[in-house]
Amino acid sequence: MRPFVVSCALYGAWVLSWGVAAIWSRRTAARTPRGARVLDLGLTIGGAALLTYGARLREFAGSDWDFPLAVEWLLTGLVALGLAFTWWARLTLGDLWSGSVVRKEAHVVVRRGPYRVVRHPIYTGLIFAQLVLAVQIGRPAALVGALLMSIGFWVKARLEERFLSVELGEAYADFRSMTPMLVPFWPVRR
Repeated sequence: MRPFVVSCALYGAWVLSWGVAAIWSRRTAARTPRGARVLDLGLTIGGAALLTYGARLREFAGSDWDFPLAVEWLLTGLVALGLAFTWWARLTLGDLWSGSVVRKEAHVVVRRGPYRVVRHPIYTGLIFAQLVLAVQIGRPAALVGALLMSIGFWVKARLEERFLSVELGEAYADFRSMTPMLVPFWPVRR
């Protein structure tokens, strides 16, 4: 099997498993207003469409650059690493996870596992995996798509930051003061 096909299969399996796991969640106590997510959703969906288009182009017209087989497998391994990081974060959150920007009943700030490294490890893992996949695809549309998706996740993370700062108060403020938002080991403004 070709590394690129494995990368796409990993992404597909991730999407399916993530959708199934969405039923495992605590009841919502508060949520952002309707319309608050228009920008991040637009960027993410548009980016995903371009990433998919780039992948389809690669299948029919080839890549704009070729990597040696060992590098292709390395890229596939990095895609798997990014997606595994998201699952580590998802399992660490447990039933506090939500695909929307919400506060769950009895919500607490999780500071263990990947949340010791970044405040939004699911976005970190997805951004990493999609950027690596876009490089592996090797088409400009895929790179633009991955960039748009990354901006979309950053916008959503900023929305979550504002929302959770109000909803969780000092506990979230302490977390923000000690842990970088998306990039591990990035200096935190105090």
